[in-house]
Amino acid sequence: MREALRKHHVSVKTAIDGIRWAVRTQPNFRVHLVLSALAVIGGWLFRVTSIEMLILVFTIVLGLTAEMVNTAIEAMTDLITREYRAEAKIAKDVSAGMMLITAVGALVVAAVIFLPHILG
Repeated sequence: MREALRKHHVSVKTAIDGIRWAVRTQPNFRVHLVLSALAVIGGWLFRVTSIEMLILVFTIVLGLTAEMVNTAIEAMTDLITREYRAEAKIAKDVSAGMMLITAVGALVVAAVIFLPHILG
């Protein structure tokens, strides 16, 4: 049991190191963090329902996760090859497309939740 807990502790520490690295080195990740904080503050200020706040939090987690997956795919692609290859371009473009779809979806969620409060 002690060994399992130690391995779990190491896994958590490694994951936290990855998050710290993303915050330190990835400008887009920092932008997402700021926008996420604004969304949570907006939810609090507008007193959105618990369900709406849950949807906001889920959307935030999805966006931050997609940004980290995108970064990981780009880093792995660069590790495999630095020269132009069509397959590397596809991997990076699809990964960036994933992030774009997630960001547009987050904007739609924000609009659906916040516009009635702003306009009402």
